[in-house]
Amino acid sequence: MASLPFLCLILLVPLLAAAQRMPSFSANDTAWRPADSNRTLVSPQGDFAAGYRFAVWVVGANSTDRAVIWYAHKSADSSPIDAVVADGTSALAVDASGRLAWTAGGNNTAIWSPAMNSSTGTAVLQLNDSGSLVYGAAWSSFSEPINTLMAGQAIPGGGSANRTLQSANGRYTLVKSATLQYGNLMYANISGGGSLLNLTNDGKLLLSGGNGQLIASDQGTSKRVRRLTLDDDGNLRLYSLLPKTRRWNVVWQLVQELCTIRGTCNASRICVPVGADSVSCVCPPGYRNATADGPCAPKQNYTGRGNDDKFVRMDFISFSGGALNTLSDSGPWMKKQTPQNLAECERICRQDAGCVAFGYKFGGDRTCLQYNRLVDGYWSPATEMSTYLRVVSSDNDSNPFTGMTDMIQTVCPVRLALPVPPKQAKTTIRNVAIITALFAVELLAGVLSFWAFLRKYSQYREMARTLGLEYLPAGGPRRFSHAELKAATKDFSDVVGRGAYGTVYRGELPDRRAVAVKQLHSVGGGEAEFWAEVTIIARMHHLNLVRMWGFCADRDQRMLVYEYVPNGSLDKYLFAGGGGGAAAAGEENDNSSSSEQQQQQPLLDLHTRYRIALGVARAIAYLHEECLEWVLHCDIKPENILLEDDFCPKVSDFGLSKLTSKRDKVTMSRIRGTRGYMAPEWVIHREPITAKADVYSFGMVLLEIVSGRRNYGFRQESVGSEDWYFPKWAYEKVYVERRIDDIIDPRIAASYDDAASVATVERMVKTAMWCLQDRAEMRPSMGKVAKMLEGSVEITDPVKPTIFCVQDD
Repeated sequence: MASLPFLCLILLVPLLAAAQRMPSFSANDTAWRPADSNRTLVSPQGDFAAGYRFAVWVVGANSTDRAVIWYAHKSADSSPIDAVVADGTSALAVDASGRLAWTAGGNNTAIWSPAMNSSTGTAVLQLNDSGSLVYGAAWSSFSEPINTLMAGQAIPGGGSANRTLQSANGRYTLVKSATLQYGNLMYANISGGGSLLNLTNDGKLLLSGGNGQLIASDQGTSKRVRRLTLDDDGNLRLYSLLPKTRRWNVVWQLVQELCTIRGTCNASRICVPVGADSVSCVCPPGYRNATADGPCAPKQNYTGRGNDDKFVRMDFISFSGGALNTLSDSGPWMKKQTPQNLAECERICRQDAGCVAFGYKFGGDRTCLQYNRLVDGYWSPATEMSTYLRVVSSDNDSNPFTGMTDMIQTVCPVRLALPVPPKQAKTTIRNVAIITALFAVELLAGVLSFWAFLRKYSQYREMARTLGLEYLPAGGPRRFSHAELKAATKDFSDVVGRGAYGTVYRGELPDRRAVAVKQLHSVGGGEAEFWAEVTIIARMHHLNLVRMWGFCADRDQRMLVYEYVPNGSLDKYLFAGGGGGAAAAGEENDNSSSSEQQQQQPLLDLHTRYRIALGVARAIAYLHEECLEWVLHCDIKPENILLEDDFCPKVSDFGLSKLTSKRDKVTMSRIRGTRGYMAPEWVIHREPITAKADVYSFGMVLLEIVSGRRNYGFRQESVGSEDWYFPKWAYEKVYVERRIDDIIDPRIAASYDDAASVATVERMVKTAMWCLQDRAEMRPSMGKVAKMLEGSVEITDPVKPTIFCVQDD
C-alpha cells in the first residue's frame, strides 16, 4: 500500500522490546500522533495489536506474512483514509466528553470517528482477544468489516455499504453472504444455493438453514486463530494460523478455477491456470502485447468485408462467460445466436464487420456466441466451448489452444456409373433362367454363410471358454491389437516401470487418453497372471482400484492396458531417495518413470497419509467382502499403491491375486508376495491362506505410512539390537515408553501439533498393531479395519506382536 490508514488491526507476533504496549486508550492518555509509531494497543493474550498509521506488525517467520484485518475507512465505502489527509498534524484523542475522534489540520477537523460515542468520559478504546476493537459498549470494529471476518464475527448479509464485505483493492464484493461479484457481474456463488452463516471458534464455516451445513473446517482446536478474507484476486478463502510456525495455511477457498474469476486478466488476454494457485495471462494467436500488462492488440487488421480474414479455432476457450457461464449478464460485447450448425454460426460472424470472434458449443444445443470484444477470456475443459478467433488470412501464428478430438469424416465420395441398357430383344425363357440362377446362387450363398457363421461362433465360444473371456462383463475392457498398442506407445519406447511379471510403458490412445501398457515377459510364464488380472480387474469397480481399459492377446503377445496414474507409486513419497531400502529393489513401479524418480517428490502431510491409508483399506475390504468371489491381492506394498493428481490412492498389480469361493481357504503351491510384507502363515507354517494375509500386509504398510521408513530397511539398520523387529519396536514406543512422537515421520513433525492429529496417529498405530498379530484369527477383517481407521468403532489396546523370522532361500 502506498498509504496506510491510521489504525490497523494486525495479527501480532511478540512485539519489539522498545515498543510501548498499551492495554487501552482513554481520555487520560496523551493524544496519539504519527510520531508515536512505537505505541501499540495490544490484546490481553497478545495475539492482536492496533497501531497508528505507519506501525507494522508481522505474522509468522517473515514480514511477507502480515494480515491486516481492519482499518479506519470512509463511511461511504471501504476505502482507507488517505495518508495525505492524515498528515503530521493529525491526532487520535478522547476529549473530556468521551468523544473519540481522529482529527487533522489546524482546525481539528474530524476525519474519522466511531459511528456511536459514549456520553461520559469513562469510555476507553480496547482490543479484545477475538480481534475486535471496541470503544465502550457502543461501538465495535466487528460492526464495520472491511475484507476480513474473524471467528464469531457476524457475516454481512447485504444492506448498507459499510456492511458489505469488499476486497482491499475495491474490485470484488461479497453480496448477501452468498455470491461474489466483479462490479455488477456475478462470477461465483456458495454451493447448495445457501449463504454463509458464521465462522465458529473451532474453525468451522457454516451455511444458513437448519442447524447449519458445514462447508469447510480445519479440524483444529478453539485456541487457533482463523480468518475469512476476500482477497485481492477475487477469491474468498478461509485461513488458519499454525501455532508452531506462525504461518497462514489455506483451509478452504470458494473458487477452485482461478481463471473463472472476472477481471483476472486484462481485455483481449486469455487466462491460463499455472498449477493450482496461480494463473498466466497470454495473448491469443494473431495478437501481440501492446503494453507489458495491458490489453493485447491485433498484429494486423482485416477489412471486415469477409474476403481477407480467417478463423483460428481455440479449444476450451470462452470469453465473458465467467464461472457460472451465464449469458444474461454478458453485456453488449456478446450476443447469443441459434444457428442450424457451425457453418451458419461462422457465416453470421463473417457478415458482421464488428464481430471479432464467435464461440460454438458442441453439445447438441446449437449454442453460438458472437463477440464484438474479447473480455474475460479463460481456458478450461469445463467450458465445452470452442472459440473461433477472426484474424487476417496471412497470419501464421502457432495455436497452443488445441485439444478437442477432430470430427471424423464419415461421408466418403463414391463414383457411380450406370450400366449400358440391355437390348430389348430378350426372350421370356432367358429372363426366367437368369432370375432362377440368381435366386439359386443367393440361396446357396445364404446357406454357406450361415454354416460358416455357426462354425466360427463355435470356435470363438470354445476359445472364450479356454481363455476365460466368457467371464468378462458386457461392455467390459476393449481388446486391442498388437499394432494398436505399438503405435500408442511409440514402438514401446517410453519405459515407466519394470518388474517380475512384465515391463510397463507409457502410451496415448487416439482419443488422447494417457495409458500404462504392461507387457508380460513371456507367454508361458505370464499366462496365468495375465488372465488372472483380466478376469479379476474387469469385474472390479471401485474408486481406489486401478481401472483396466483393455488387453491384448495376439498370438504370443500378452498385454494389459491400464489408466495412467500420473503421480506414480506411494514408495516414492514415503521413503527417502524415492523408495529406499532393499525391499524396493526389483519391485514393479507401474506408471512411474526413471526421470520422475530422480526428482524431488512433495512431502505428504499427516492428513494426506491418513486419506491414503483409508482409501487402500476400503479398496481391500471391497475385494474381500463385496465381490461375488473372494479376491486375495497377495502383494500389498507401497509399490503397488498408485497416487492420482490429488493423491487419491489406487491399488494396482493383481498379478499375484487369487480368486476363489468365500467359504474356501487357499493353498498356494509357492510363496507369493514381497519379503517384509508377508504374513507369518506364509513363511513359517505354510498353512492355508485366508484374507487375513492381506490384513497383515496392510498393517505393515500402515506403519510405514506413519513412520516414513521401510520395515525391511529398518530391520537391517537394527541388526544386533533387540529393536530389529519393526512392529515390536513401534509397539514398545507407543504402549511401553509412551513416546508416540518417536515413530512419526520426522519430516512432518513440525505440523503435528494439535489434538486431532494426535488422535489420528494413535488410531492408525492401534489399527496397525491389530493387523500385525502373528495368529490370523486375532486379526480383524478388512471391513473392520476400515471402520477402525474411520473412527466408527472403538479400538481396544492391542496385544504385542510376536517376533518371527524370514529365512532367505
